[in-house]
Amino acid sequence: MIRPTTHRAALLLAAAFAPAMLPAARAEEAQPARLAQADTGTPAGAGTASATVLPEVATQARGNRSSLEPTPGFVAPASIAGGKVDTPLVETPQSISVVTRDEIDARQAQTVGEALRFVPGIRTEPYGPDNRYDWFTLRGFQAQENSIFLNGLRYQFGSLVGMLEPYGMERIEVVRGPTSVLYGQINPGGLVNLVQRRPTDTAQGEVRLSAGTQNRVQGAFNTSGPLTADGRWSYSLTGLFRDSGTQVDFVKNDRTYIAPALTFRPTDDTRITLLAYYQRDLTHGDEFLPALGTLYPSVYGRIPTYRFSGNPNGDHFNRTQYGVGYEIEHRFNDVFTVRQNARFGHTDYDWQQFYGIGNVPGTAGRLLYRFPFQQGNTLESFQVDNQAEARFATGPVRHTVLAGVDYAHSFYATRFATAPTDTIDLYNPVYSTPAPSRFSLSSASRQIGDQVGLYAQDQLRLDRFVMTVGLRQDWADLGTFNRVTTARTSQDDSKLTWRAGLTYLFDSGVAPYFSYATSFQPQIGVGYYGQTYRPTTGEQYELGVKYQPPGRRSFVQAAMFQLTQQNVLTTDPGNNLNQVQTGEIRVRGVELEAVANLTPGLNVRAQYTYLDPTITRSNVAGEQGRRPNGIPMTTAGAYADYQFGEGRGVLSGVGLGGGVRFVGNTPAGNTHVAIVPSVTLFDASLRYSLSALNLGPQLDRVSMQVNASNLFDKQYVASCGSLSSCFWGLRRTVIGSLVYRW
Repeated sequence: MIRPTTHRAALLLAAAFAPAMLPAARAEEAQPARLAQADTGTPAGAGTASATVLPEVATQARGNRSSLEPTPGFVAPASIAGGKVDTPLVETPQSISVVTRDEIDARQAQTVGEALRFVPGIRTEPYGPDNRYDWFTLRGFQAQENSIFLNGLRYQFGSLVGMLEPYGMERIEVVRGPTSVLYGQINPGGLVNLVQRRPTDTAQGEVRLSAGTQNRVQGAFNTSGPLTADGRWSYSLTGLFRDSGTQVDFVKNDRTYIAPALTFRPTDDTRITLLAYYQRDLTHGDEFLPALGTLYPSVYGRIPTYRFSGNPNGDHFNRTQYGVGYEIEHRFNDVFTVRQNARFGHTDYDWQQFYGIGNVPGTAGRLLYRFPFQQGNTLESFQVDNQAEARFATGPVRHTVLAGVDYAHSFYATRFATAPTDTIDLYNPVYSTPAPSRFSLSSASRQIGDQVGLYAQDQLRLDRFVMTVGLRQDWADLGTFNRVTTARTSQDDSKLTWRAGLTYLFDSGVAPYFSYATSFQPQIGVGYYGQTYRPTTGEQYELGVKYQPPGRRSFVQAAMFQLTQQNVLTTDPGNNLNQVQTGEIRVRGVELEAVANLTPGLNVRAQYTYLDPTITRSNVAGEQGRRPNGIPMTTAGAYADYQFGEGRGVLSGVGLGGGVRFVGNTPAGNTHVAIVPSVTLFDASLRYSLSALNLGPQLDRVSMQVNASNLFDKQYVASCGSLSSCFWGLRRTVIGSLVYRW
């Protein structure tokens, strides 16, 4: 097992780049100027050469901060997730989207999936009203395992996923395509990075009281600002409390969330931020319903979308999760900056459910078999990421070099127990069945994992050319103990991944780019014969163009890509109980995105995605040449938000919003046993600020807001995994809020 001395190793790696760091390194002060320029909507690299070497101001002393602080409006000029250092989106040779706090508030997004509805390349909410997890696919690949990050550190490990409260986030960043070179084991579709709210330099806050459909009652607050007169200590505190039902009978969606943060700045060059969160969820698993009665009507009609197929006398999904960590940044001089980010996390859940497993034959779809089970999972993890950044020049070439060592340790325990199956009438259910008095243990195991990664990246700038190159070596060890059979297995994987990209910055704000990247993801578990599996690997070619017009707050990007994943597990043709690694999936696609502040008060976001995903190799009859399960070829959407300006009387306080979303048809299963039709949905919002009425300084801080999702209450099937597992989509949801801000 490899155990790095992490902080020391990071400093040694940084020292390796020290030669040739000349006094000319101050030319890199152009980078803060470029970021400041991007904040006003002017693309990096625009203007004369002299404009790109403006003297350094306070921005550089603050270090890697721009993408961690509040961003007004819908348009974010930079991101951290794409390169682990603050980099303008227009300079990153990869497709990246950012959803800001202002946009989340404008749409009153209640889940991360809702917040990402209008982002290209991503398909959200495939299982409808599932309040356990944020399920989604990125560029056609399942992303709920190993692809959600919190503050740049992995949020979940393997199959144990969660759902974090979006009210606690300052922004959500989506990086599309392989990102293993910076983050290690990850699926090739990309990642979603959630950035928590942090302490602010000025005192501010809000209280938000909400109510809505499904008997939702919710209160939320956020307050932040300096704790001391000199501003060296500052704080943030965010909380949310919800009591709610869902569109399904007997299923609740209750949540308690609290997240404190504290920042200490002992000097202008040093920043220490402590971040913590606690979340408690009380809900239920989703409804597995047959295609007969959902996708197709039975002789009894369609199963109501509110139908609960479980057992209210015991079914539940209760989860507790918390985490505490820190971010330390110190800037030595104009060249060197070091950071260390770390977090300990804990998640456990208790899940009991009567799970639908298909129609009872001969009942014309009326009776459903149910499989009762209990599952309990616990995950504890510790992660640390050590980074050393160096900004310097070698002749006319300016460099931003990042070198790092990261380490992750995880402990995962799971227990699964079952009871005899029974049935329920889907059209006239009787819920008098008591909870099983005894469950039989089916499986129980413990897993301990360790992952170490060494990485280095250089962003080179020569005139208007920006080249990004990166290299990473990973080692991943996993040991499993089966508590039922007492068998022990171990798995050791290692992989070298890399990426390279080139961007050219035109004066007009147009920035064409090309990139190549690789990824890897270990396959957990063993086959029928006890064999371990090689990691899946991915590679992507991406050609795109970005546009950030000078003097405007807008950002447009288009990307074409080919993404291939190898070593996919498929069924062994000689033994259906075994799997072998001969599978391959290829995805070709086009993504278009525009986000802009078109006029004062008008913000828009629009996206179009076309995917051509194909199973290019498989041992399963009927799979090769098919589109993978649940992946739409086309998604599209647009959302506009308008706030009336001053001087219009009572209309000055009015804000309007509206959006349309389209999700193309999806196959049920890799062999396409059915096709789920496409759907078009509409959203709308209305808000009013009392400040337009001049009722006094306190009432001027009050606003009212109403948001409707699926405005016309379209009844649709979100997806089907087979003919026995279909999921109703989300029906109309209306949320009204009274907000007091200061």
